[in-house]
Amino acid sequence: MPRASTVFSILVLLTTSLFLPRLLHISRRFLTTMASSTEGDYQYTPGLHSVSYVTAPDEETAKKLAEGLVKNKLAACVNIIPSIFSVYEWKDEIQKDPEVLMMIKTRTSRLEDLTKFVRDNHPYEVCEVISTPIQHGNLPYLKWLGEIVPDK
Repeated sequence: MPRASTVFSILVLLTTSLFLPRLLHISRRFLTTMASSTEGDYQYTPGLHSVSYVTAPDEETAKKLAEGLVKNKLAACVNIIPSIFSVYEWKDEIQKDPEVLMMIKTRTSRLEDLTKFVRDNHPYEVCEVISTPIQHGNLPYLKWLGEIVPDK
């Protein structure tokens, strides 16, 4: 006759193998529902859109880049923030330069194209293009962003 601990182990193994996949499926659906936002018939999935930051030497350069990004449907909106000051190391020397910051809203799926456009049209030898996903925001704005910038 089997020992009680052996029977218990078999029951735990059987229960886990039968019910764990279903439990994981339910948990995943619950977390996805909790993570997404809904307004009317629009549902936003976190990370669908991103914000990219690009520095430029002056407003004229930033405006040209911004116009090209929006015209080419790589960005829905570009904010140009004047008068920032950057301190960084370049070629073994500390640099201190006035710059302009561009805050670019786009689809995450378009980041590679956006980065290529900036690199191809930027005067810096190595330009800054860094991005972070948008997790939450004003749903009508996020819907508009998705309508302006087509998915890749």
